[in-house]
Amino acid sequence: MKAMVLAAGRGERLRPLTDLTPKPLLEVRGQPLIAWHLRALARAGVREAVINLSWLGPQLRAALGDGRRYGLRIHYSEEPEGALEVGGGIFNALPLLGAEPFLVVNGDTWTDLDFARLAIGPRALAHLVLVPNPPHHPLGDFALRAGAVAAAGEPRLTYAGIGVYRPELFAGCKPGRFPLLPLLLAAGAAQRLSGERYDGSWADVGTAARLASLNAPAHDGPRASHV
Repeated sequence: MKAMVLAAGRGERLRPLTDLTPKPLLEVRGQPLIAWHLRALARAGVREAVINLSWLGPQLRAALGDGRRYGLRIHYSEEPEGALEVGGGIFNALPLLGAEPFLVVNGDTWTDLDFARLAIGPRALAHLVLVPNPPHHPLGDFALRAGAVAAAGEPRLTYAGIGVYRPELFAGCKPGRFPLLPLLLAAGAAQRLSGERYDGSWADVGTAARLASLNAPAHDGPRASHV
């Protein structure tokens, strides 16, 4: 399975940290945030990863290179200034991702999830990882019942920014900037959206305060001394 790490965003809520440094290169526990994802993907058996680029894209490309140091091969999907949002960014990268289901990971999350455990059923257009609602997002995003994900219902959980997608989810889409959520809602309404709950370590590294909390000495979890 190929994977895509979403890394094109400006990181407005992390300014001024992201004024000169791409958000995925901010350090978490001793190494760039995106390096955690790339090494975890390699451990899961992923051999090719796509990274989309926009804000400070040349820095990301220079820092990550061809991916060999992380145990995989990196392809880059260039986006215009301002990026293409999540839906448009994935659609733009489909030629690099191929015709089979692929894994997508938001570049501004941190987790110890074993990506090798993720799979998508034959009918589902997408399979989402959901987590307990964090304090900054108490109402959640979706309901999960018996492995089916829907817009309404209980219990409410938060989308972790991790999922397995089929290219068919994007059928009928056109190039350009568009969000992912309407496609997921349509798949859910057609009962073709599955998911699972993850109760392990996960964090949305979306603000400077959350980044500092994740790097605090008292925070549980692995640390690394290398890039």
